[in-house]
Amino acid sequence: MSSPSRSWSRRQLLATGAMLAPSAFAGSRIDRSRVSAITDEIAKTPAEGIQFARQYGLKWLELRKVPGAPGEYFMMDKAFLEQAAKEFRDAGVRVSFLNTSMLKYWLPGTEPARANAKKDPARYEKRKEELERALEAAHILGVNKVRVFTFTRTTDPAGVLPRVSDAIAELAEIAGRSKTHLLIENEPACNVGGNAELVSLLNRLPSRWVGINWDPLNAQHTKEIAFPDGYRMLPARRIENVQIKGKSVLPGPELMDWVAIFRQLAKDGYKGQVGLETHIFGEIQVQKSHESIKEILRLLET
Repeated sequence: MSSPSRSWSRRQLLATGAMLAPSAFAGSRIDRSRVSAITDEIAKTPAEGIQFARQYGLKWLELRKVPGAPGEYFMMDKAFLEQAAKEFRDAGVRVSFLNTSMLKYWLPGTEPARANAKKDPARYEKRKEELERALEAAHILGVNKVRVFTFTRTTDPAGVLPRVSDAIAELAEIAGRSKTHLLIENEPACNVGGNAELVSLLNRLPSRWVGINWDPLNAQHTKEIAFPDGYRMLPARRIENVQIKGKSVLPGPELMDWVAIFRQLAKDGYKGQVGLETHIFGEIQVQKSHESIKEILRLLET
């Protein structure tokens, strides 16, 4: 992904100011009680993930891969999930969001934008089976929000949207029977990377069981001005989870104005959680997770 350096221009600052007029806190202010974090980036084991939450007074955690072990939570067996759920309950922590890699692979019959993209039709054929496992995992873990993607990005993302929407609609119908929401993440490696593409897809998916897992830095990587311009495009009521990249809160070229974003979300009545997805890799990942969560909590008090 590209990493464009974006400083806040006078036009952007004025636009943000207009959005944050005197009624900026008309909605529910986002505070520590609504902060979450993805465990496999903040810790090396599940127990360390729980300890991280305790250290910072977090009531929520997001799940994706099992920290320190191969495999995603949604693909683990029932006994493992029941034990994990018990450990979270005993620690007073709830699961805010179940991240999965569903639909983050090649859609048969399309041409990937990257020449070296893996083409494996077998996984597409197992999409309903994977969904059933995700729904069972969500039920055991006590969460009703599950992440999905929009297939490996093609040479013609707009042209493939009808097929993408059909695939998600099919899964959403199944998920709705268990009252589980499928949240589409905007991911530049997939057919929906930016806010404009996300809106185009959502216009085809009116289902109440389809929402947004919004990642503004991902949108920024598509060369959009993710906030405030891109945010204005989105149907705010359909944003059900927000993820915060560490690079977007720590000093550097990808720093974003999260104080303004938090205030606008509150103004628009956002009621979900905001989850840290550190995404700073290597030996410093856990250290950067601590730095990132401290900064998020500081910004929320600003």
